[in-house]
Amino acid sequence: MIDLFYAPTPNGHKLTILLEELGLPYRIIPINIRKNDQFLPSFLAIAPNNRIPAITDHDFPGGPLNLMESGAILTVEAELHGKFLPASGHARALVLQWLNWQMGGLGPMAGQNHHFNQFAPEKIPYAMKRYTDETARLYGVLNKQLDGSDYVAGDYSIADMAIYPWVLLHERQLMDMSQFPHIVAYLTRIGERPAVQRAYAKAAEFDYERSLTEEKLQGILKSRA
Repeated sequence: MIDLFYAPTPNGHKLTILLEELGLPYRIIPINIRKNDQFLPSFLAIAPNNRIPAITDHDFPGGPLNLMESGAILTVEAELHGKFLPASGHARALVLQWLNWQMGGLGPMAGQNHHFNQFAPEKIPYAMKRYTDETARLYGVLNKQLDGSDYVAGDYSIADMAIYPWVLLHERQLMDMSQFPHIVAYLTRIGERPAVQRAYAKAAEFDYERSLTEEKLQGILKSRA
Protein backbone atom coordinates (compact mmCIF):
# COMPACT_ATOMS: atom_id res chain seq x y z
CA MET A 1 0.00 0.00 0.00
CA ILE A 2 1.16 3.52 -0.82
CA ASP A 3 0.06 6.63 1.06
CA LEU A 4 -0.05 9.54 -1.39
CA PHE A 5 0.07 13.01 0.12
CA TYR A 6 -1.79 14.89 -2.55
CA ALA A 7 -3.36 18.06 -3.80
CA PRO A 8 -4.81 18.43 -7.32
CA THR A 9 -1.92 20.38 -8.81
CA PRO A 10 0.07 19.38 -11.91
CA ASN A 11 2.68 17.74 -9.70
CA GLY A 12 -0.02 15.95 -7.74
CA HIS A 13 -1.62 14.68 -10.95
CA LYS A 14 1.65 13.10 -12.02
CA LEU A 15 1.47 10.68 -9.13
CA THR A 16 -2.19 9.71 -9.43
CA ILE A 17 -1.53 9.03 -13.12
CA LEU A 18 1.47 6.85 -12.26
CA LEU A 19 -0.33 4.89 -9.55
CA GLU A 20 -3.39 4.34 -11.72
CA GLU A 21 -1.23 3.25 -14.66
CA LEU A 22 0.68 0.83 -12.43
CA GLY A 23 -2.53 -0.46 -10.85
CA LEU A 24 -1.07 -0.18 -7.36
CA PRO A 25 -3.17 0.04 -4.20
CA TYR A 26 -2.94 3.50 -2.65
CA ARG A 27 -4.84 5.87 -0.46
CA ILE A 28 -4.91 9.61 -0.86
CA ILE A 29 -4.14 11.76 2.15
CA PRO A 30 -5.33 15.23 1.10
CA ILE A 31 -2.97 18.07 1.87
CA ASN A 32 -4.79 21.37 1.49
CA ILE A 33 -2.00 23.73 0.49
CA ARG A 34 -4.44 26.66 0.52
CA LYS A 35 -4.82 26.14 4.27
CA ASN A 36 -1.14 25.36 4.98
CA ASP A 37 -1.54 21.65 5.72
CA GLN A 38 1.91 21.23 4.18
CA PHE A 39 3.51 22.79 7.25
CA LEU A 40 2.15 20.25 9.73
CA PRO A 41 4.99 18.50 11.60
CA SER A 42 3.89 15.00 10.64
CA PHE A 43 3.89 15.96 6.96
CA LEU A 44 7.27 17.67 7.24
CA ALA A 45 8.68 14.48 8.71
CA ILE A 46 7.82 12.81 5.39
CA ALA A 47 8.42 15.75 3.02
CA PRO A 48 10.94 18.17 4.56
CA ASN A 49 10.59 20.62 1.65
CA ASN A 50 6.90 21.20 2.58
CA ARG A 51 5.67 20.48 -0.93
CA ILE A 52 3.32 17.93 -2.42
CA PRO A 53 3.34 15.27 -3.69
CA ALA A 54 5.04 12.88 -1.32
CA ILE A 55 4.54 9.21 -0.61
CA THR A 56 5.07 6.55 1.99
CA ASP A 57 5.53 3.23 0.22
CA HIS A 58 4.78 0.73 2.98
CA ASP A 59 5.75 -2.23 0.80
CA PHE A 60 9.11 -0.92 -0.37
CA PRO A 61 11.91 -3.53 -0.29
CA GLY A 62 13.80 -3.22 2.97
CA GLY A 63 11.03 -1.37 4.76
CA PRO A 64 8.68 1.60 4.36
CA LEU A 65 10.06 4.47 2.28
CA ASN A 66 9.14 8.13 2.64
CA LEU A 67 9.86 10.00 -0.58
CA MET A 68 9.27 13.55 -1.81
CA GLU A 69 9.83 15.22 -5.22
CA SER A 70 7.59 14.04 -8.03
CA GLY A 71 10.42 13.22 -10.42
CA ALA A 72 12.13 11.02 -7.85
CA ILE A 73 8.88 9.23 -7.02
CA LEU A 74 8.09 8.61 -10.69
CA THR A 75 11.57 7.20 -11.27
CA VAL A 76 11.73 5.02 -8.16
CA GLU A 77 8.26 3.50 -8.51
CA ALA A 78 8.52 2.93 -12.27
CA GLU A 79 11.88 1.25 -11.80
CA LEU A 80 10.63 -0.84 -8.89
CA HIS A 81 7.66 -2.14 -10.86
CA GLY A 82 9.41 -2.46 -14.20
CA LYS A 83 7.05 -0.26 -16.21
CA PHE A 84 7.19 3.10 -17.99
CA LEU A 85 10.99 3.43 -17.59
CA PRO A 86 13.30 1.27 -19.69
CA ALA A 87 15.85 -0.68 -17.70
CA SER A 88 18.93 0.49 -19.58
CA GLY A 89 20.43 1.96 -22.69
CA HIS A 90 19.42 4.80 -24.95
CA ALA A 91 15.71 4.33 -24.27
CA ARG A 92 16.19 4.85 -20.53
CA ALA A 93 18.45 7.83 -21.07
CA LEU A 94 15.88 9.54 -23.29
CA VAL A 95 13.06 9.08 -20.79
CA LEU A 96 15.20 10.53 -18.01
CA GLN A 97 16.26 13.39 -20.25
CA TRP A 98 12.66 14.45 -20.93
CA LEU A 99 11.62 13.88 -17.33
CA ASN A 100 14.36 16.22 -16.20
CA TRP A 101 13.43 18.70 -18.94
CA GLN A 102 10.01 18.91 -17.35
CA MET A 103 11.33 19.08 -13.81
CA GLY A 104 13.94 21.73 -14.52
CA GLY A 105 12.28 23.70 -17.30
CA LEU A 106 8.63 23.31 -18.18
CA GLY A 107 7.36 22.95 -14.61
CA PRO A 108 9.20 25.89 -13.03
CA MET A 109 8.62 28.23 -15.98
CA ALA A 110 4.93 27.36 -16.35
CA GLY A 111 4.57 27.66 -12.59
CA GLN A 112 5.96 31.19 -12.64
CA ASN A 113 3.70 31.89 -15.63
CA HIS A 114 0.70 30.79 -13.56
CA HIS A 115 1.79 32.94 -10.63
CA PHE A 116 2.43 36.20 -12.43
CA ASN A 117 -0.47 35.93 -14.89
CA GLN A 118 -3.12 34.48 -12.57
CA PHE A 119 -2.32 34.93 -8.90
CA ALA A 120 0.18 37.71 -8.21
CA PRO A 121 -1.42 40.55 -6.20
CA GLU A 122 0.42 43.06 -8.39
CA LYS A 123 0.63 42.92 -12.18
CA ILE A 124 4.28 43.07 -13.22
CA PRO A 125 4.43 43.30 -17.04
CA TYR A 126 8.11 42.35 -17.28
CA ALA A 127 7.59 39.14 -15.29
CA MET A 128 4.37 38.29 -17.12
CA LYS A 129 6.05 38.63 -20.51
CA ARG A 130 9.24 36.87 -19.45
CA TYR A 131 7.50 33.73 -18.19
CA THR A 132 4.85 33.64 -20.92
CA ASP A 133 7.55 33.88 -23.58
CA GLU A 134 9.69 31.21 -21.93
CA THR A 135 6.70 28.89 -21.59
CA ALA A 136 6.01 29.38 -25.30
CA ARG A 137 9.63 28.58 -26.13
CA LEU A 138 9.40 25.34 -24.16
CA TYR A 139 6.13 24.46 -25.88
CA GLY A 140 7.99 24.91 -29.16
CA VAL A 141 10.66 22.45 -28.01
CA LEU A 142 8.01 19.90 -27.05
CA ASN A 143 6.00 20.43 -30.23
CA LYS A 144 9.09 19.74 -32.34
CA GLN A 145 9.89 16.60 -30.35
CA LEU A 146 6.37 15.29 -30.93
CA ASP A 147 6.51 15.82 -34.69
CA GLY A 148 6.25 12.25 -35.93
CA SER A 149 6.19 10.71 -32.45
CA ASP A 150 3.25 9.82 -30.24
CA TYR A 151 5.24 10.32 -27.03
CA VAL A 152 8.31 12.30 -26.05
CA ALA A 153 10.77 9.41 -25.69
CA GLY A 154 9.41 6.61 -27.84
CA ASP A 155 6.93 4.57 -25.84
CA TYR A 156 4.59 6.12 -23.26
CA SER A 157 6.63 6.73 -20.12
CA ILE A 158 6.98 8.59 -16.85
CA ALA A 159 8.23 11.56 -18.88
CA ASP A 160 4.79 11.86 -20.49
CA MET A 161 3.11 11.50 -17.09
CA ALA A 162 5.20 14.44 -15.89
CA ILE A 163 4.63 16.66 -18.92
CA TYR A 164 0.93 16.11 -19.58
CA PRO A 165 -0.48 17.81 -16.44
CA TRP A 166 1.49 20.97 -17.17
CA VAL A 167 0.58 21.39 -20.85
CA LEU A 168 -3.04 20.55 -20.06
CA LEU A 169 -3.14 24.01 -18.43
CA HIS A 170 -2.17 25.80 -21.64
CA GLU A 171 -5.10 28.24 -21.43
CA ARG A 172 -3.98 29.41 -18.00
CA GLN A 173 -0.48 29.82 -19.42
CA LEU A 174 -1.84 32.00 -22.28
CA MET A 175 -0.52 29.67 -24.98
CA ASP A 176 -1.78 29.94 -28.56
CA MET A 177 -2.24 26.26 -29.30
CA SER A 178 -2.64 26.85 -33.04
CA GLN A 179 1.17 27.10 -33.00
CA PHE A 180 1.55 23.68 -31.36
CA PRO A 181 -0.58 21.14 -33.27
CA HIS A 182 1.50 18.16 -32.16
CA ILE A 183 0.92 19.06 -28.51
CA VAL A 184 -2.82 19.31 -29.17
CA ALA A 185 -2.82 15.76 -30.55
CA TYR A 186 -0.63 14.62 -27.65
CA LEU A 187 -3.09 16.00 -25.11
CA THR A 188 -5.94 14.16 -26.77
CA ARG A 189 -3.95 10.92 -26.99
CA ILE A 190 -2.97 10.89 -23.33
CA GLY A 191 -6.30 12.21 -22.11
CA GLU A 192 -8.03 9.20 -23.65
CA ARG A 193 -6.09 6.76 -21.47
CA PRO A 194 -8.41 5.20 -18.85
CA ALA A 195 -5.80 5.50 -16.10
CA VAL A 196 -5.42 9.22 -16.79
CA GLN A 197 -9.17 9.67 -16.64
CA ARG A 198 -9.30 7.83 -13.33
CA ALA A 199 -6.49 9.98 -11.99
CA TYR A 200 -8.28 13.21 -12.83
CA ALA A 201 -11.49 11.89 -11.29
CA LYS A 202 -9.60 11.86 -7.98
CA ALA A 203 -9.05 15.59 -8.33
CA ALA A 204 -12.79 16.19 -8.54
CA GLU A 205 -13.16 14.63 -5.08
CA PHE A 206 -10.74 17.05 -3.40
CA ASP A 207 -12.43 19.30 -0.82
CA TYR A 208 -10.76 22.70 -0.63
CA GLU A 209 -12.84 23.65 2.40
CA ARG A 210 -11.41 20.92 4.61
CA SER A 211 -8.04 21.06 6.28
CA LEU A 212 -6.02 18.94 8.66
CA THR A 213 -4.75 19.49 12.14
CA GLU A 214 -1.64 17.78 13.42
CA GLU A 215 -3.85 15.56 15.56
CA LYS A 216 -6.00 14.55 12.59
CA LEU A 217 -2.99 13.81 10.44
CA GLN A 218 -1.38 11.70 13.14
CA GLY A 219 -4.62 9.76 13.45
CA ILE A 220 -4.71 9.10 9.71
CA LEU A 221 -1.12 7.92 9.69
CA LYS A 222 -1.63 5.65 12.70
CA SER A 223 -4.71 4.12 11.09
CA ARG A 224 -2.44 2.39 8.60
CA ALA A 225 -0.20 0.88 11.29
